[in-house]
Amino acid sequence: MLLEKLQPFVEKYNEINQKLSSPEITQDIKQMTKLSREARQLEEIVNKAKEYEELLNTIEEAKSMLDDPEMAELAKEELKEAEEKLPKLEEEIKLLLLPKDPNDDKNIYLEIRAGTGGDEAALFVGDLMKAYVRYAEKKGWKIEIVSESKNDIGGFKEIILLIKGEDAYSRLKYEGGTHRVQRIPATESQGRIHTSAVTVAVMPEVDDVDIELDPKDIKIEVMRAGGAGGQHVNKTESAVRMTHIPTGITVSMQDERSQQRNKEKALQILKARVYEKLESERLAKIGEARKSQVGSGDRSERIRTYNYPQNRITDHRIGLTLYRLEQIMSEGLFDEIIDPLIAHYQAEALKEAGL
Repeated sequence: MLLEKLQPFVEKYNEINQKLSSPEITQDIKQMTKLSREARQLEEIVNKAKEYEELLNTIEEAKSMLDDPEMAELAKEELKEAEEKLPKLEEEIKLLLLPKDPNDDKNIYLEIRAGTGGDEAALFVGDLMKAYVRYAEKKGWKIEIVSESKNDIGGFKEIILLIKGEDAYSRLKYEGGTHRVQRIPATESQGRIHTSAVTVAVMPEVDDVDIELDPKDIKIEVMRAGGAGGQHVNKTESAVRMTHIPTGITVSMQDERSQQRNKEKALQILKARVYEKLESERLAKIGEARKSQVGSGDRSERIRTYNYPQNRITDHRIGLTLYRLEQIMSEGLFDEIIDPLIAHYQAEALKEAGL
């Protein structure tokens, strides 16, 4: 019975709230932050459990009054209304019973990097970035360019955005992977279609509650920044390269004039990359299939094709094709792809969970 499956969540929620009121926890900021986050994640399912129990009680009470001549008509109406609400509420609860992605309520680092295709790939990095920015603006999210590496013709070898806002990770985690673009480059005099690719990584912004890196495991190098910037760039050792020795993950940062600020930014991205790697390894060890972890950010997987001559965008994971590429890119209408992806993976997860 669905109500029985909800009971452990209600008990866990009550247990966490008890702990949060204890003096020991109020003095431990890390533990308090962790428990508060857990309570927030459980709150919706607990509220739905109460609503579901009340609805079941209403149905039982209405049924018990059907034999009462004075109350039968009113009971019929109440019963009909309650039974109509029941299937929708049960579907909502089943979705809430699915394992919660602990990163869903986090801000994200969105990293877009040019792959095969030279200048054309670098130009598409810029186009894709602008489309994501438009999408983020529609959602009311805040966007900050953390790092960028431009090429000579106005494209980007790599760009990293910090996107802050409600559901940022839960929506954009579906964008991780290889994005292939097919179009005629402006520099192509013969009108031939060129195929290039960019990779997208979606990493949750993490803090010390999620991951704490031992300073002894981090190698920090400082150097003079390169590229445009005049005399200041040549005279100041503001650029930073940070390496996490156990994983070999490296982050370079030179966007800020302050060495300290570059260190802060580099550390945040390093934490996000290490966290992403450790999470991927953890999921692999416990045998969770990649196909159900669409947000795993596997860059080797080709997830989408953007075909400009045909005005076509195709998501290969669910076989979705839309002939509105220009509008989707110019207006940032990614919900038209993300909503079907979410529906597909939720249906798969419900099947696997036997709900």
